[in-house]
Amino acid sequence: MRHSTQTGQRGEGRHFSASGQRRGFAGLLRAAVLGVLVLLAAYGPHAARAADESAAPASTSAHGMTPEQARQVLAVINDPARRAEFENTLAAMSAGLPPAPAPTAAPPAHAAAPAQQLTVQPDSLGSDLVQDTEALRASLIVQAQHFVALFGDLAFVVHWTHTIFADPQSRGILLDAVGRATLILLLALAGEHGLSLLLRKPLRGVTARAIATEKRLNLPDASPAAPDPSTQAAPAADDTGEQAATEAAARQLDMQAQHATLRLLARVPYSLMHMLIKLVPVGLFFGLGTGFAYMLTTTHQAMLVTLTLTNAYVVARVVYLLMETLFVPYSPAIRLCSASDQTAFMVTRWLNFLVAAPSVVVCLSTLGGVFDMPARGTEAIIRSVVLIEHVLVAIFTWRVRRHVASALQPSARLLQQPFWMFVSRLVYLWWVPAMFFNFALWLIWATHIQGGYAWIIRTVILTTAVVILSRLFSVLAYNVQNRLFHISPGMEARYPGLQARVNYYYPVARKILSFLLSFATIILFLQALGLPAINFLFHGRLGQKVMATITSVIVAYTVAVFIWEAANAVLQSQIARFENSSQQGRASRLRTVLPIIKTVLLALIIIIVAVTTLSQIGINVAPLLTGAGIMGAAIAFGAQSLVKDFITGFFMLVENAIQVGDWVTAGGVSGTVEHLSIRTLRLRSVNGDLHIIPFSGVSSIANTSRDYNLVVVDVMIDLSQDTQQLTRILQEELAALRKIPRFTHLILSDFTFLGIEQADGNGARFLGSIRTAPGSKWTVYRQYYSRVAVRMNVEGIKFPVPSYLNLIDNWAGNELKVDAMAKTPPRQGQA
Repeated sequence: MRHSTQTGQRGEGRHFSASGQRRGFAGLLRAAVLGVLVLLAAYGPHAARAADESAAPASTSAHGMTPEQARQVLAVINDPARRAEFENTLAAMSAGLPPAPAPTAAPPAHAAAPAQQLTVQPDSLGSDLVQDTEALRASLIVQAQHFVALFGDLAFVVHWTHTIFADPQSRGILLDAVGRATLILLLALAGEHGLSLLLRKPLRGVTARAIATEKRLNLPDASPAAPDPSTQAAPAADDTGEQAATEAAARQLDMQAQHATLRLLARVPYSLMHMLIKLVPVGLFFGLGTGFAYMLTTTHQAMLVTLTLTNAYVVARVVYLLMETLFVPYSPAIRLCSASDQTAFMVTRWLNFLVAAPSVVVCLSTLGGVFDMPARGTEAIIRSVVLIEHVLVAIFTWRVRRHVASALQPSARLLQQPFWMFVSRLVYLWWVPAMFFNFALWLIWATHIQGGYAWIIRTVILTTAVVILSRLFSVLAYNVQNRLFHISPGMEARYPGLQARVNYYYPVARKILSFLLSFATIILFLQALGLPAINFLFHGRLGQKVMATITSVIVAYTVAVFIWEAANAVLQSQIARFENSSQQGRASRLRTVLPIIKTVLLALIIIIVAVTTLSQIGINVAPLLTGAGIMGAAIAFGAQSLVKDFITGFFMLVENAIQVGDWVTAGGVSGTVEHLSIRTLRLRSVNGDLHIIPFSGVSSIANTSRDYNLVVVDVMIDLSQDTQQLTRILQEELAALRKIPRFTHLILSDFTFLGIEQADGNGARFLGSIRTAPGSKWTVYRQYYSRVAVRMNVEGIKFPVPSYLNLIDNWAGNELKVDAMAKTPPRQGQA
């Protein structure tokens, strides 16, 4: 039954159309399996058991498949129209079936689904991309099944082998043919090898004569002559001298080409003689193999096997020797191809493998008919062997890719032109189309695709045109970009620093332009290969969304860059305007808060562009924004001090409360401001310590470097001292101090007497003030007090003498005694 079914399929397959041939055995097998599954499902679960027991003869039960039903299934399988209709019916039925119920263990997985935060919006780029990816995956699986089906006929080979070895007579004929053919080939190979050893001396003689002829015909060295020192000393800028040098170089190149041509022509006779001598052992092998095939074989099959193997070997050796004539690895003197010894050895070694596969194909195509192998089995073996041949060709292409690229390089004179520079880089990728067309040829041959070779020719022409035109257009596009990014001197003078800002974005713009050019080249390349890439982009649902997404993202990023640069330009121009109008304070304040403004603006731009990009891709940004809001609230609630630092610091900077270099008192620390950030304040105190104070710990700031300072004069005088005299002394000393150039601009006012603050037994407290420049009160204070101290001592200003009450001597009943404090203070430890 199995043999008859396979025979029926084979005979019916000859009448199929071209599309049916491409589907091959995989379509038949798929339809048969589907038909059996449907019938088994229709006749109940017992039909599976009945199908398993169909090998044993048994009566047909009520629940099994009857012979009439089996014939109906076979008729459907063998008829292409009915089989296609049957497949469409099954597809429609499968599309209308409800989804299979989930197993009982599945609810935990479904319960975890709501925890997913990132979702894809329906009818978006992401959802369409997922759907098309699934469709592409299914299509690739179908194509892989079709590819595997090309080798499905190897099952006929297995069945034939089993049949041959199961029959004693057939097995004997096969073993006898193989044994006798092997013995004859070994004898012929021994004869060939022996004759090759005898012909080594003539081969060496041919090589020696070729070397002698080469020496006799050798021309003077064509390398460029060394320049004359006197010529080097003279100026070389004359146009006539340059033209003469160019003509001399051209003549030198012509001489080298003529020399190489003469050398090649001189080698041709010796190469042919070398090849003919090597063909003599091959002729001996052919004669021995053919003669022994007729004399030492007893069956027709043995003779055919021997003749087939002999002819295949001879053809392979002749092809190999023809190819070897170009390289001749052991005799460089007669080598027709300009290749190194290493390259010649590698190429000839690979030629042994490459010429073997066609010989094997010839043998299999002949021997398959000798031993009655099914034609489909023979074709499957030939398909496999030819595929191995193409794989070997691909490996060989990969091995020689650099050697071929070096040989295809243009001359040094042509490399000075942009087009040939592009060609010199392009030839390093010659192996990519070579491998592609290598496997394309096998696929077209194996699947019998109509018009496949015409498609290859058309594809070669179109892809070459696409590569050349894309390169020309890219050169034009890059030139236009260079002109757009070049700022004229007038524009640079009007907006200083504009060229530097433009140069900052030049690498990114170059990469974007390269991406767009590469994308367009790939689309045109796919269109040249016959794929509807342009229709997919401009008319397909997914393609239109891809184009819209790319356009939206590029526009969003471009607008973001323009907004960022416009904001920077406005801020910088405002700072320059303040500086030019003598508003240094406002300029310094704006310069202080400039990093904060840039950081906030950049964060907003990044967030907006990122949200726009994700939404265009199709990702649902609502959960992301909700999560970001919740996270922001949690961070703000948990880091109140940090948020307070930022808010307080921002308003401190905006209100220009402090600047770098000011002397301030903040958080109980006084010092010079060395650094301001959005969160902290750094003060350097008098003793050199650096204090880092967060703005959240600053409740007030005392800035000594703003507007003016006051030097408060606080002096304790005796109650009998004349205050007018003291006031006069203080005013005179201040006036004398203001005459010194160093202190002229530091003292802003005369001495002002504020009055007597306090008067008691300890004396009177004399108060006055002096206004100084910001941050200069300590300089004026120290110098002024040093002068006043000397003047008071000269004028005899009276200061109060502290008094004390001796409680030991003033006991009850005695007179109260109040003594002045001793001029020498009491020693430590005295009562």
